[in-house]
Amino acid sequence: MKSSVYNCTVIGLPKIKDPSGNLTFVENCRDLPFDIKRVFYLYDIPGGESRGAHAHHECHQFLVAVSGAFSVLLDDAENTRSVELNRPYIGLHIPPGIWASELNFSSGAVCLVLASHAYNENDYIRDFEDFKRLKNEI
Repeated sequence: MKSSVYNCTVIGLPKIKDPSGNLTFVENCRDLPFDIKRVFYLYDIPGGESRGAHAHHECHQFLVAVSGAFSVLLDDAENTRSVELNRPYIGLHIPPGIWASELNFSSGAVCLVLASHAYNENDYIRDFEDFKRLKNEI
């Protein structure tokens, strides 16, 4: 869990422009620094609300605002960093060991999450004090 907020990377995805509408895609092992094992999305979040507020022991995540916008507050127990996601061809890679909170969703926003691991409750760190203690043990 030695990750720093500065290891969180904003990654541009391919964008194919067309007068009838644009297309963006993600190819496993090419566009992301991990294999995709799970895909999920957050939606119908009331404007201004927040989600997330947890870290992972092993799972990498890649977040994309496929519609609307939201901010991601990143914390490594020493530094914080905020990243605004508001374009469907830009995403944020969050490695394990980073506390992430998705904040200030615009009305109608959709957050797509690509994850390196299948769901495993034991991989989640849901208490911020536990997270800080684990980071300090390293």
